[in-house]
Amino acid sequence: MTQLLRNWSKGDPGARDALVPIVYDTLRRLAQSYLAGERNAATLQPTALVHEAYLRLVEQRTPGWESRAHFYAVAAQLIRQVLVDHARRRLAAKRGAGAVRVDLTDIADLPAPGPSVDLLLLNDSLNELMLMDERKGRAIELRYFGGCTESEIGESLAISVATVRRNLRTAEAWLGARLNA
Repeated sequence: MTQLLRNWSKGDPGARDALVPIVYDTLRRLAQSYLAGERNAATLQPTALVHEAYLRLVEQRTPGWESRAHFYAVAAQLIRQVLVDHARRRLAAKRGAGAVRVDLTDIADLPAPGPSVDLLLLNDSLNELMLMDERKGRAIELRYFGGCTESEIGESLAISVATVRRNLRTAEAWLGARLNA
């Protein structure tokens, strides 16, 4: 995969095309797991999320990929951008700003509301965290939007796995307090 990324960086469109089947399933599983926790995700399917993120990836002329971890870091940022853009469009929609119309006869069929995060508030909070400590913000982004393991995050950010764990714990605590405030 790393060699394909390097070839793509050198302008080889065949390398980009060969990369698609390798990363597609991983990105789709990541999108599916993220959207499963979203109450308002019914209008955005994992396939559409991955396709939109992939289109943004291939728009880059000479991406300069350094490694697999770097690729997934950029993919995580793009997935986050797609989700935030989708949430903003949904809120900006006329006639209810994204409200779901429910017939009273259908109330018994509705699932119990589960935990959900306001994606725009999460995005704003994550941006604020990155202003205070970019590495902690990137670690969260790689973990939750990129699906990276602690070792992949460490490789991408050039830090040890122990530091990754500390950064994630601290950032999760800060974001949790910010989102629950």
